[in-house]
Amino acid sequence: MFGGMGGKGGLANLMKQAQEIQEKIKQAQEAIANMEVDGEAGGGMVKVTMTGKHELVRVQIDDSLMDDREMLEDLIAAAVNSAVRRVEEETAARMQEATGGLNLPGGLQFPF
Repeated sequence: MFGGMGGKGGLANLMKQAQEIQEKIKQAQEAIANMEVDGEAGGGMVKVTMTGKHELVRVQIDDSLMDDREMLEDLIAAAVNSAVRRVEEETAARMQEATGGLNLPGGLQFPF
């Protein structure tokens, strides 16, 4: 039925591996939630720090931007978008590492 997995011993081993992967994923999710990444725009004139939960924890704005509201608004949006991309990239890398490169079909996500 399981074709070459060695019967019940193979299934038990497969279940053990699945549990180990789930634990690694849980640890990766906790690390992601606690991580902080920086995003910036305007050559560093606006910098933001965001957690892995996509919460902004810090915004730094160069004094020279205080008189140009429109530019300031654009740069804040760009810096936040930069941080969001970095969170997504870091999340994907950490989850890839946690699953050992396991590619799940059809966009399935751990845990099931």
